[in-house]
Amino acid sequence: MDDLPGRWLVELFLPTASNDGAPFERAMFDRVRDELVDAFGGVTLFRRNPAEGLWTDGDATARDQVITAEVMADTIDRDWWDGYRRALEGRFAQEEILIRCTRIWTL
Repeated sequence: MDDLPGRWLVELFLPTASNDGAPFERAMFDRVRDELVDAFGGVTLFRRNPAEGLWTDGDATARDQVITAEVMADTIDRDWWDGYRRALEGRFAQEEILIRCTRIWTL
């Protein structure tokens, strides 16, 4: 496997609803889709079965349903991703939008 060219899988976890429970319009996710296609040439958006996110904050447990968007990239531009994450946090009115990247090998 050492001779396989590596790439990056970038996953974005987007909330399906605002903090007060109002669902986001489909256009919010379509915009993210379009931006990622423009920037990376493709995207996979998992909309049909939102995942459930749980985390604790003190004694309380918070819940979220999230849609995942995935892109593959040859390199990671940390400044671009930091700016994009901040833009998404503002757009979705979130304290934090999780974006993670993992080194992968495609076969």
